[in-house]
Formats: sequence, structure tokens, C-alpha cells
Amino acid sequence: MPVLKSNDAFLDYLCQFIDVNEQSMEELLVKARASFQVLHLKKNDFFVKENEVCQHFCFVESGILQHSIEILDEEKTTYLALRNSVTSSLSSFLFGKPSRKNIKAIADCKLWIVDLKTFKDLIENNKAFHQFYYNVIEKQICLIDDYRIDLLTLTPEERYKKLLATEPKLLQEVPLHYLASFLGISSRHMSRIRKNAL
Repeated sequence: MPVLKSNDAFLDYLCQFIDVNEQSMEELLVKARASFQVLHLKKNDFFVKENEVCQHFCFVESGILQHSIEILDEEKTTYLALRNSVTSSLSSFLFGKPSRKNIKAIADCKLWIVDLKTFKDLIENNKAFHQFYYNVIEKQICLIDDYRIDLLTLTPEERYKKLLATEPKLLQEVPLHYLASFLGISSRHMSRIRKNAL
């Protein structure tokens, strides 16, 4: 599939999920992109805090957003949104419910954000954005399903090796303790696994 190449990482990302053989679709995505605004977060700034309503859906142009929950006063990482990905506390954003998780910058971030009213308008009235959203959510559901099955069926070593094979940039960009939590492994065990994998 041909992909529009521009100096705009967000626009290029959107184009990966639509049929860009139709010029009208590219034009619609350019209009959709214009509905988003830039938000800069410094390291340790929150995109949303637990029990607050998430106000935005976002594209991560740079930086890393950590999704986490607190269990018995211990932070557990549930997801890591890297650059060139979209994220939100989705049920909170869509339905106005308090978020069950924190989303925090663990590196300085440049985000493209959109509020709920504008987001719903894009879904309903912009065919290209509707196609993008459907395709990206479908992909995310499949990834989440695989991740949950991996937690139940793979050993910690196998989970680490799979991450190394499928998401090597995570290992380069994300601090060890966040990765260990994401994989359901203690930091000490994670250090041993990494040492043995060298």
C-alpha cells in the first residue's frame, strides 16, 4: 500500500491505516489532523490520573507514556505507549467515567491531542478518520489478546525473548523496572534474564 510521506509523523501514521489509493481519503485525513492540538508533557507529568476523567485521545509523536495501576502501594505497568502510537484511558475518555489507571510521561513527550466532542465528530463525519480508528482499534484488540495469553502460557524468559524479537525498541528506550512490571517479572529476575540473554 502506498503511504504518504511528509514531514508530519502524525499524518504518516494515520495514512498507514487507511486506503490511501483514494486521494479523497488523504485529503480527509489532512482535515482530521488539523483537528488535533499539540501538548508537551515533561517527564513525570500526568496525561490522566486515576479517578479523574480522561479528557483526550492522543498520538505520541515523541516520548513514552506509561499506563499503570496501584496494587497494595506498588505501581504495576499495564502498557507502554511509545512514539508513533495512539493512546488514551479509552473507557474513561469515551464514557466520561473516572479512569482506573494513571497515564504518565516517563520521558519528555510531544503529543497530538483531541477532545471528545471533536473526536466523535471526526468518527461520524470524516470517512478517513473513521477507517483509521476502526483499523487501529482492531489491531490493538489483537495485541492485547496476545499479551494476555502470553502472560498465562509463556515463562518469564520466553516473554522477554518475544519482546526482544517483536519490540526491540522497548528494550532500548524503556527503563528496566517499567519493562519488568509490564512483563509481570520482578526487577531482580529481569536483570538475570537479560544477563543470561547476552
